[in-house]
Amino acid sequence: MCKDEFKLDEKGLIRLSGIAYESLSNGPGMRRVLFSQGCLHECVGCFNPSTHSFCDGELKDMDILIDEIKNNPILKGVTFSGGDPLEQAEKFAYMAKEIKKLGLNIWCYTGYTYEYIVENFNNRQGFYDLLKNIDVLVDGKFEIHKKNVSLKFRGSSNQRIIDVKVSLSGGKVVVLDFHN
Repeated sequence: MCKDEFKLDEKGLIRLSGIAYESLSNGPGMRRVLFSQGCLHECVGCFNPSTHSFCDGELKDMDILIDEIKNNPILKGVTFSGGDPLEQAEKFAYMAKEIKKLGLNIWCYTGYTYEYIVENFNNRQGFYDLLKNIDVLVDGKFEIHKKNVSLKFRGSSNQRIIDVKVSLSGGKVVVLDFHN
């Protein structure tokens, strides 16, 4: 943490490192990508190391971000990336719930595994609410020795693309298969 402490309690605000307003590479279809600021994983070879600090980035009004998404008719979905969105799980859970009302598909990237998230529903605020409001979770740390540039929507072969709704309802992880 930094001297000023990471202010998760700022009402209505979320700390982002950046936004990709229209992206085709962070999930299927045209997507808005919100890059969370703050990550504890510090994966060797991370493609976005500037997102690791909890002190950097910019505070953004979540309702304005949601309105901007609502007003872009070409978007098919929204992706939460990072940093690690699970470090601001309550904030991203709020956004996911509101974005779902717009009928958009939501993907979330995290260095945590699905199993860790589920095991910590009661210990980490927002974990359950975020997971139940997203469609797809790309889980696991980036592992440079498992890097594979031909993989679709992930950087290393240990990462999984998980159908969250089916996994939660069935009690076991269901991995989606995206052909490379």
